[in-house]
Order: sequence, then C-alpha cells, then structure tokens
Amino acid sequence: MLQLPDSKARMKTLVSVDESYKICRHLIAKYSTTFYLSTLLLSEDKRPAIWAIYAWCRRLDELVDGPASAITTPETLDLWEQQLESIFAGHPLDNFDVALVDTTQRFPMDIQPFRDMIAGQRMDLYRSRYETFEELYLYCYRVAGTVGLMSTSVMGLDNSKNLTPWNCEQQPYIPTEEEIALGIAKQLTNILRDVGEDARRGRIYIPLEDLARFNYTEQDLFKGVVDERWRSLMRFQITRARQFYTKAERGITYLSSDARWPVWAALMHYSGILNVIERNDYDVFTRRAYVPQWRKLRSLPVAWLRSQVL
Repeated sequence: MLQLPDSKARMKTLVSVDESYKICRHLIAKYSTTFYLSTLLLSEDKRPAIWAIYAWCRRLDELVDGPASAITTPETLDLWEQQLESIFAGHPLDNFDVALVDTTQRFPMDIQPFRDMIAGQRMDLYRSRYETFEELYLYCYRVAGTVGLMSTSVMGLDNSKNLTPWNCEQQPYIPTEEEIALGIAKQLTNILRDVGEDARRGRIYIPLEDLARFNYTEQDLFKGVVDERWRSLMRFQITRARQFYTKAERGITYLSSDARWPVWAALMHYSGILNVIERNDYDVFTRRAYVPQWRKLRSLPVAWLRSQVL
C-alpha cells in the first residue's frame, strides 16, 4: 500500500529537480514509446513538464492495473489523493513528485483534472462492466480525457487569432472539448486494442448494450470468437473512436505553434492502431495491434505539414 513518507525522510532522500525530470523521462520511455516519441517534438522547456504529468498518471494507473494492484484498496487511492494535495501545495513527498511540483509552479494548472483521474481509477476497483456508452464515456473522461486538461497550461494557446482589430476584444478560444475528445479517442483505442488482455482479467469495457446490438455475448468475448458479428461490432466501435479523433483535430489549431506538431504526431500514431486492428481482421484476442517504429517516423513529416496548414 502507498505510504506517505514523513517530512524528515523527504528532506534527506529527495532528488534534485533535474534528476526528478530524468526519472520521469525514463518512465515514459519505458512504458509508452508512442507518446514519448511525440514529446520529443516539444520545445525543451515544455517537454519535461509533460513527462512529469505523464509519470504521475502512469504511477496512478499502476496502482490499479500494475503488479501490486491486488493489494490496492480505496484507502490506497485516498493516500494518493492526499499526496496530490501536497504536490499542489508545493511539498513533494517522493522523487517523482519533485518534478511535478516544479511543473505546477512553472505552468500553473487546475488540480481538478488530477482528482477526476483518481476518481476514474476508483471505478476500476469495483466495476468490470459498462452497460451503456454514456457510462463508459464518464470512465474514459476520467482516466484519459483529463490528460488534455492537465496539459493545456503546458502546451499553451495561440492568441494570434485575437490580434486582428475585429477580434481583439474577444476571449481566446480554449479547445476544452477537443482536448477531452483526444483523450476519449485514445482510451477507446486502448480498449479495442486490449480486449483480449482485459478479458483475461475478467473485464469488458465495450458497452454491454453494444454487444447486445450485434448479438455477441460475454461468453463469445471470453472465448475470443472472431466472426461476422464480432467484425461488425468492432467496425462500429472503430467508427465511434474515429469520430472523437476528428473532433480532436479541430482543436489543434488553437494550440501554440510549438505544440501542434507533437499533438498531431500523437494523434496520428494512436489512431494508426485502429488501422492495424482492421488489417488484423479485428483479431484482438491473439494479435496485439501496434504501429511499428518505422511507420511512426515516416508519419512525422505529414504531422508537421498538418501542424503548419490545418
């Protein structure tokens, strides 16, 4: 169970800010090569801040889905939330926290999305099914849609659209819905990619109403049945995910110019997983869908071009 170190231990053992950012970087490079590649396109001052945010999110996720998840309880997440409050108060409690404290001070941000993500992880402690997409949407917002909100102050917004005489008195548009949509799209992609892995843990994230719509049962899913019912169900789910990617694309133009390329790259790399699922004939039970590194690198010029003209 997560324990909060006492103040004396913190003073003796915590690493420097630079070292803390390094361990955050190593964490993201180890667990998410796709996202890590995208962060390298950010400016040097913004890149470490995104690593710090990701490290916090990843470590929270590990409490529920990692090797020690069997001993994670609601009290564990209560302690994690207490640690979050300490971070936003400027008091790091472990080595990873040092970087996030520095990030929150350099890029002031709202604590609520972090709290919402903890609430999403609480859902995984007691829920293994979602009856409707509305229920699943809330879960996806909490565990993934919140990431865009966390990152907004780091990415920055492009205010040049408000410099014209007819726009100068308008408030700059903040693409909140589009930022959430990108997180939702990524989480839906994760869900479709990991159907087999989640089934082995007794979890089904595809809404049960959608299973019923295509006459596909929970038992079929646990057996890994790939037939026309399953293919039709997956086409429906992929179409839904792509609709969220399309909505997210419309918000990228409002980000600061140095943030658009990495966001476009991340969007293209993640949405590419859906293409692989299709090429694998929707078999997500025995074949893991992933975008190879060479394909990610090949897409970077296209992502750059989109960041310039869209």
